Amino acid sequence: MEEEEVRASHLAEDSPNPVTALRLEGEPGLRGFLHSPVEANGSSVVLTHGAGANCESRLLMAMANAFAAAGFFVLRCDLPFRQARRFGPPSPGGAGRDRDGLRQAVVALKERVKGAVYLSGHSYGGRQASMLVAEEPEIVAGLLLLSYPLHPPQKPEQLRTAHFPKIRKPAFFVHGTKDGFGSIAEMKAALKVIGGSHGLLEVDGAGHELLKKNDTELPARVVNEFQAFLEKS
Repeated sequence: MEEEEVRASHLAEDSPNPVTALRLEGEPGLRGFLHSPVEANGSSVVLTHGAGANCESRLLMAMANAFAAAGFFVLRCDLPFRQARRFGPPSPGGAGRDRDGLRQAVVALKERVKGAVYLSGHSYGGRQASMLVAEEPEIVAGLLLLSYPLHPPQKPEQLRTAHFPKIRKPAFFVHGTKDGFGSIAEMKAALKVIGGSHGLLEVDGAGHELLKKNDTELPARVVNEFQAFLEKS
């Protein structure tokens, strides 16, 4: 497996943390960016995107910067379906391959950073992350799930929770009060079946995109709340 690691050309504004582009050839391959903290805390996060985005979404950029500012190494990466094509949603038959991509990202991060590794994703990326941890409980130390897509909009009967009882690692959910993929009440009910410790941060007025246009405080708040949750778990 060959690797190409180069300085990223689009460093985040006002961020002192170095960012490098990371490419790993192979199947399914890895494409993303590694954020390195100025002062490391010993932990790291794999961060991925939803069905309609990529790893350069505004939410992922903001979350990666917030995590790096708090001392985490962050691997912000594209899922295999997005590596295969620039636009369009994932195919149902490709979900397993997307989880393979997340597994590969975790392994790549563990090769570079010693300490606890956490897995985080927005919407579809979070769903696949949670399914991977349900399948392989020891792969990471915990989960951070941003706008988990509990069910398709206006189809509350189609819950995506069959794997929840198998999640044994700490799982922290961040959910907007106006998210069409699940209400706060629905989320609270669904989380009761999770096998391990879990928590829920409600974001008032936020929809499925989670990060409102002029909100510069939410990413740091999420990181702080996630760290506090882990300390209690």
